[in-house]
Amino acid sequence: MIIVTIDYIPGKEFDILGVAKGTVIQSRHVGRDIMSGLKTLVGGELSSYTEMMNEARAKATQRMAANAIEMGADAIICMRYASSAVMQGAAEVLAYGTAVKLK
Repeated sequence: MIIVTIDYIPGKEFDILGVAKGTVIQSRHVGRDIMSGLKTLVGGELSSYTEMMNEARAKATQRMAANAIEMGADAIICMRYASSAVMQGAAEVLAYGTAVKLK
C-alpha cells in the first residue's frame, strides 16, 4: 500500500475510489496518568503521552490502509491525521485520505 501526503503519486495515473479512514481511541494507564500529571509541575516531555499518541497513530494508519484495501485501493493520497481529546488521558486519532486504484 502506497500512502502519501501529496495529491498525486509521481508518474502514476489513478482512479479515485473515495475516502479511506481509520480511527482509534487510546488511553494511558491511570497510574501513568497520575505520574504524568505530577510531571507537569516540573516541566518536560510527557513520554507516556508521546508513546500513547505514536501507538494511536500507528493503529489508525493500519486501520485506514485496511479500509482502503477493502475498497480495492492500491494507494492512499492526501493522507492526514486529526486528533481530539475525548476525556482526560484519552485521545481519538483519525487517519484519513483518498483511496485510489492505480491504472
